[in-house]
Amino acid sequence: MANIKSAKKRIKVIETKTLRNKAIKSKVKTLVKKVESAVAASDKALATTSLKDAVVAIDKACAKGIYHKNTAARKISRLTKAVNNIA
Repeated sequence: MANIKSAKKRIKVIETKTLRNKAIKSKVKTLVKKVESAVAASDKALATTSLKDAVVAIDKACAKGIYHKNTAARKISRLTKAVNNIA
């Protein structure tokens, strides 16, 4: 356990940030699953609306430093490609 005051504060701050990051990552994963399930069901309208929500969430996570910019770009690209390939 930390003895120094600043180290104790860092532990609290990191815990708060970790919880925030987990919540945001979880939300992104849920939205991605929605898009993927709509693609699997070949529902173009639902997939398109779900894609918009997912892209916004991924971009926000990237802006907050939760995802690296290339990771975010890759996720968005794959989702968009999947939605566009629906017949």
